[in-house]
Amino acid sequence: MANDLTFHQLSTVLTDIVSQATGQKVLAPVNTSSFISVASTVLKSGYDPLSTAISQVLSKTIFSVRPYSRKFKGLNVSNQRYGNHVRKLLTIDKPFEDDDRLKLVDGESIDQYKVNKPKVLQTNFYGANQYQKSVTIYKDQLDTAFSSPDEFGSFVSMVMQNASDMIEQAHEETARATIGNLILGIYSMETKETPAGMAKANGGRRALNLLKLYNDETGKTLKVADAYKPENFEGFVKFTFSTINTIADLMTDRNTLFSSQLTEYPILRHTPKDRMKFYLNTDMVNKINSEVYSTVFNPDFLKMVDFETVNYWQSALSPSSINAKPAVLNTNGSLTGLTNVLLSNVVGVLFDEEAAGYTTVNQWSQPSPFNARGGYYNQFWHFTDRYWNDFTENAVVFYMENYNISS
Repeated sequence: MANDLTFHQLSTVLTDIVSQATGQKVLAPVNTSSFISVASTVLKSGYDPLSTAISQVLSKTIFSVRPYSRKFKGLNVSNQRYGNHVRKLLTIDKPFEDDDRLKLVDGESIDQYKVNKPKVLQTNFYGANQYQKSVTIYKDQLDTAFSSPDEFGSFVSMVMQNASDMIEQAHEETARATIGNLILGIYSMETKETPAGMAKANGGRRALNLLKLYNDETGKTLKVADAYKPENFEGFVKFTFSTINTIADLMTDRNTLFSSQLTEYPILRHTPKDRMKFYLNTDMVNKINSEVYSTVFNPDFLKMVDFETVNYWQSALSPSSINAKPAVLNTNGSLTGLTNVLLSNVVGVLFDEEAAGYTTVNQWSQPSPFNARGGYYNQFWHFTDRYWNDFTENAVVFYMENYNISS
């Protein structure tokens, strides 16, 4: 687990993430605990430098390039806001005191200078990861591969756009992994136990198996596949969004229901709806749109929160699943990296804007001087990224999972 002040090169991890995301590899465990910050560490990643070259063009060259815009843009925060996101302070509520006016005794005085220090929780975010990408441009390509300076210029523009697209997707996929760790971390903390004791929220409403809740309320015995059948889907979806709206309303109250609680620090959080982020599985949204959209969605709620549909949580080949080794928070404030956790039917996640995010600092690019002997120059891109999860903030995971009905 990355929990120190050194820089980490995690190109292998990011390559694995991108390969799964683009459908090149099937869903497999990803060790997200190695670069996710969970109120103590910081999620980072890198990617392998790639060199691009064209050998020969016989007649007409088609430059295939299209700018890419990353998903999960709502997780990105500005340098001014979180560029130095290294610690977070929270004042902890202390009990009210008896009114001393009721204790007045003749001949005695009351000490109005009795010390009552505030109780403060500090969570730390350590470290940073540096990225580098480079590409080599050959002068001789102007003579051997292209028919004119304009065509060579188009080629260079294509290469630069490709580099930009790769960086854009790198941000997207590591942001996707940030959300994956948040989801699996909450699911694990609320449904599993470790010897150290993971930091749960109060009330058992932070990781909700929508299928079980629906069966309990209606007396049905549906499995996951049954919920999508035409005779069941509308009723299930109405119940799902009624539940999500209720949770969103409760998150606006100051309580301990949706944030991890530490042993000596009862943490009270509240999240106004304009500070909420709501990510929902696209497959669910498309089914709703085609069948019961008008009777399910609450447009006012969706307009108030940062709402985004998610085509896949980790792998394009298994859109609703997440399989990773998450880092989670223990009740004593330490971190635990878990073994593989697989959650197969993630519906969505609703969380405070400060529960997860990333920011980019020290970003710059520069070409090298021309190498006269080799006939080329290199273009370099550098930047440092900081990613985090904070389980002490409000966050709720909605999923579907088969279970023992008889129990």
